[in-house]
Amino acid sequence: MVETENIEENSPIEEVRLTVSNTDDPTLPVWTFRMWFLGIISCVLLSFLNTYFSYQDQPLVITMITIQVATLPIGRLMERTITTRKFKLGGWEFSFNPGPFNMKEHVLISMFANAGSAFGSGTAYAVGIVDIIKVFYMRKITFLASWILIITTQVLGYGWAGILRKYVVDPAEMWWPGSLVQVSLFRALHDKQDSKSDKSLTRSQFFAIALICAFSWQLVPGYLFPTISNLAIICLAFPKSVVAHQIGSGNKGLGIGAFAFDWNVVAAFNGSPLVTPFFAIVNIAAGYALIMYFIIPIAYWGFNLYNAKTFPFFSSHLFTAAGTRYDVRAIVNNKFELDLGAYAKYGRVNLSMFFALTYGLGFAAVVATLTHVALFNDKDIYKQFRASSSRKEDIHTKLMKRYKDIPNWWFYILLVASFALSLVLCIFMKDQIQMPWWALIFASGLAFLFTLPVSVITATTNQTPGLNIITEYLMGLILPGRPIANVCFKTYGYMSMAQAVSFLNDFKLGHYMKVPPRSMFLVQFIGTIIAGTVNLLAAWYFLNTVPHICQDQLLPPGSTWTCPNDNVFFDASVIWGLLGPRRMFGSLGTYSSINWFFLVGIVGPLLIWLLHKAFPQHKWIPLINLPVLLGSTGNMPPASAINFTTWIFIGFIFNYVVLRYRKKWWQKYNYILSAALDAGVAFMTVLLYFALGKVGGISWWGSGSEYCDLASCPTAKGVVSDGCPVF
Repeated sequence: MVETENIEENSPIEEVRLTVSNTDDPTLPVWTFRMWFLGIISCVLLSFLNTYFSYQDQPLVITMITIQVATLPIGRLMERTITTRKFKLGGWEFSFNPGPFNMKEHVLISMFANAGSAFGSGTAYAVGIVDIIKVFYMRKITFLASWILIITTQVLGYGWAGILRKYVVDPAEMWWPGSLVQVSLFRALHDKQDSKSDKSLTRSQFFAIALICAFSWQLVPGYLFPTISNLAIICLAFPKSVVAHQIGSGNKGLGIGAFAFDWNVVAAFNGSPLVTPFFAIVNIAAGYALIMYFIIPIAYWGFNLYNAKTFPFFSSHLFTAAGTRYDVRAIVNNKFELDLGAYAKYGRVNLSMFFALTYGLGFAAVVATLTHVALFNDKDIYKQFRASSSRKEDIHTKLMKRYKDIPNWWFYILLVASFALSLVLCIFMKDQIQMPWWALIFASGLAFLFTLPVSVITATTNQTPGLNIITEYLMGLILPGRPIANVCFKTYGYMSMAQAVSFLNDFKLGHYMKVPPRSMFLVQFIGTIIAGTVNLLAAWYFLNTVPHICQDQLLPPGSTWTCPNDNVFFDASVIWGLLGPRRMFGSLGTYSSINWFFLVGIVGPLLIWLLHKAFPQHKWIPLINLPVLLGSTGNMPPASAINFTTWIFIGFIFNYVVLRYRKKWWQKYNYILSAALDAGVAFMTVLLYFALGKVGGISWWGSGSEYCDLASCPTAKGVVSDGCPVF
């Protein structure tokens, strides 16, 4: 039996004290055959599946939690079946099975699989650039340029993250609340699962049963009966009413009375509701209800804001003033820039009222996050950062000192190499990505500038300000007329920072789990290269084999290759890059009033803070979190009402009802069920694609969508649209 050291100290953070073990066994092997085999397989499989799902109308993200749960029984099976014989290679002795499958191996496997996915995004962000160049703009980009773009945007942030880790990983005050969920799950999976008196299913047995059930059930909504993926009761009751369809449609309306019996729909945009804390679900539900059931109906039916009734109620597409789809290629010249003459002749780009307001809410949410943190968390952050600067070490930092630290020159080489490769892309392949070399320097400087404060905010409040709008806005002002330059600048400026924060979050997880730092670094780096390469290979295959991919107006009925994220990404490239903020939200545009939302983001948290100071006895006032409320619908579009209504309902059932009345069941099986649902749906969906994808679904009334065909109809008088009544 290996002795485990126990030092009688504790973290100053209560949540850490309750969750993280104060013990460590430095003799546990981590560089095992099991770790490399399961890590690489998981990384390749997860990258491929998430790339596949990113093109679907309900883009489910298979998360790290799925890998955590799925690889545990496989690791234990390998422990029991692989030979324990020792082999010699020169003076080096090794074994394919050095002992029991341990928690540190498991952590590294999960990190391997999740590498390159910033905060559960699924695929490399830069894949979206390749998609819009090839599909929407119908231009050329080489595989080499695509690969360099994806890898450098994924790896660049690792360099400065490594330089800054001593400020946001080692200090106890930088406690990264999000990582504690992973710690809890790892400990739950590896602790003794059942006592002899416990006759219930083990976690492994439950996972196997739930996986088989989820896999089998997905055949129903995925192939046999797709209608139950989006049941809209009001549309069925009033088949000829445009307003009823706008109210009842789960995809194109308010989604009242709409529900889905498909886990793919439930978890597509918001992640699994089973692993989202109930307080977060309540905040998101409150913000969603405020926006969808109060602000949007008043703006559309009450004020006809921005000629709302001329356009569909809910759409992320771009329109002419007459309500027809805008042909963006008609205003792009041979240099892949805005043709001002053609634009003046064709007219301004118009947005659906819903899409315009989501940009405004995005403006408010970004500013409100910074204002809220400055007002409500400033003292805590400052106190914690000062405490972290004192270099007072807690038990976890002391235990980690047993392992060799990562030399700083590793990070310097990584930073210089990735930056140099990015420069090669900008200088020698500029015709494909449009971005000049000086923009790369500006984007990198911006990302580096924000990495430390955003990391500190995330590490202490679990809120991560989304700076993508800021990067789009800046580049749109500096270099309007170049759509791909804008999205590349956004990716280098925002996504490399997000990768840095994700890298630091994983390092804190490894810190808590006492995983050797050099092992973490190598696993994350190698995993990122593999994941980015697989992302691109899968994307390249789909883009060249699926007819009319991402073009919903050309796809055959029932096709799921609608690419909702890429459609929004393309629209953003037009709004911020091709046209620029001045022609959309400035003096030359239709939506200048949207800029008032910036003021809402500043004043809103200030008013709540003043109320809190005036009435300190009301403890509920500081619980009003405007960044969460305003940002609750931040991913609409491409997410739609059906994704939120089902997500909120399922989250309430499991994280309130079950947690309150069946706590032991929840403790034992909740995360396991979430992982099994993700995995079962993923495997059946991919199986259906490769087995039946070219055949199509069964043709009967249950193979329709939601029977809300009129939800996208304009309701303004005289506006004509195919299949819609004229008012």
